[in-house]
Amino acid sequence: MCGVKLQDRVPSKELRGRLSLDDIISVVERNRLRWYGHVLRKEDNDWVMKCMEYEVEGARPRGRPKKTWREIVEKDCKVRGLNREDAMDHSRWSKQIGMIDDHSDCKWVNVSSGTGLPGLSRTKSTEP
Repeated sequence: MCGVKLQDRVPSKELRGRLSLDDIISVVERNRLRWYGHVLRKEDNDWVMKCMEYEVEGARPRGRPKKTWREIVEKDCKVRGLNREDAMDHSRWSKQIGMIDDHSDCKWVNVSSGTGLPGLSRTKSTEP
């Protein structure tokens, strides 16, 4: 990758800097917040919203309980200073979580995912 061999022992952080890549933690956090905003904009009676509000009945196993997805997302929101009202405005939410995706310069092409299904390519559209 980028002319670096494993024997060169270049740290991952340096490689990510050279390639302008984000670390996996920030990518997962942004995607989690993007989905959370999508769910918050749903109707109250939507099944996805109902699943987010659902409380599981029954006894928990011994020990410290596992963190729920909602607890993690709320922590992410707190760290970034986001609230539920921000999520209602899609463009503001996208800017705040750093997911500004403008697909106007893209076109749908068949990607080699093995499924034969179309995918979004970052190639400039040649159509007027």
